[in-house]
Amino acid sequence: MNGVNKLFVATKAFIIFDSKVLILKESSKYQDGTNVDKFDVCGGRLQPGERFDEGLRREVKEETGLEVSVGKPFFVNEWRPVVQGEQWQIVGVFFECRANSNEVRLSSDHDAYQWIEPSQHPKYNLIENLRPAFEVFNQLRNK
Repeated sequence: MNGVNKLFVATKAFIIFDSKVLILKESSKYQDGTNVDKFDVCGGRLQPGERFDEGLRREVKEETGLEVSVGKPFFVNEWRPVVQGEQWQIVGVFFECRANSNEVRLSSDHDAYQWIEPSQHPKYNLIENLRPAFEVFNQLRNK
């Protein structure tokens, strides 16, 4: 299996409020973290048997305290981090989500957040697999 120890499906949320997207800075306290001090969007791995939209809403609530409506998927990517000595393969599906508030309450997995103009994403220290998602997101918004 090409040296891959675990396969996961993850859902990722481009949370929109007032036409800005929420990014979260990973904390060194995050147990499965591989991107300390870099920005990511909200989301995480699905649990076996969990519906993708329920899993995404759960992750958003855990990480930010926000309630969101989950829209359509707009991008799929994969990444292969080494986590605690294991080679993982994660297939991530990115969704446009809407929040009814911008009052974020971070979990201990993150230590900062920002609401950014999507076109300004190159100015931020983002995890690499997020850049192509922002590019597609911006292309779709500008159609």
